[in-house]
Amino acid sequence: ALPLAAAIALITKMTSSGSAFFTQIRVGKNGTRFTLWKFRTMGEDAEKYGPRWAKPNDQRVTPFGKILRRTHLDELPQLWNILRGELSLVGPRPERPEFVATLQKEIPFYDLRHLVRPGLTGWAQLNYRYGASLDEAYQKLQYDIYYLKHRSISLDIGIVLKTARRFFSAAS
Repeated sequence: ALPLAAAIALITKMTSSGSAFFTQIRVGKNGTRFTLWKFRTMGEDAEKYGPRWAKPNDQRVTPFGKILRRTHLDELPQLWNILRGELSLVGPRPERPEFVATLQKEIPFYDLRHLVRPGLTGWAQLNYRYGASLDEAYQKLQYDIYYLKHRSISLDIGIVLKTARRFFSAAS
């Protein structure tokens, strides 16, 4: 993955200002916080008005960032998070602490998703669109709870295979 990552970093630097990488604090297993790595897909000042969920056709996304997001190549640096033991390949996607505090207050059992290590991909990501509101976070939680109840190596393999199929169909 290193040659691909180097090419993406170079193109990101050539097509927009700022760092090629973007880091955010996320909430992991048992509520621990860690730094999540991604390739930067938005302009440098994307959060000058504070944290907010990304939306479809978000104006803050750069032209090359749209390609990275569509192909999910922006998440390639998260392999580092997996190597460090902060992420699993499969699990609920980690959320930002600014949102977790609100979601825990508003959505019953939201904290259940922190019983396992978060993942690069997951059941909710495959079965529900990107969540950008309280109602959508609630819907995604239903998929996360399903995953927690039915966690198995066969389910994880199925999720990885379905994710790979989506990745290759998005890249073509």
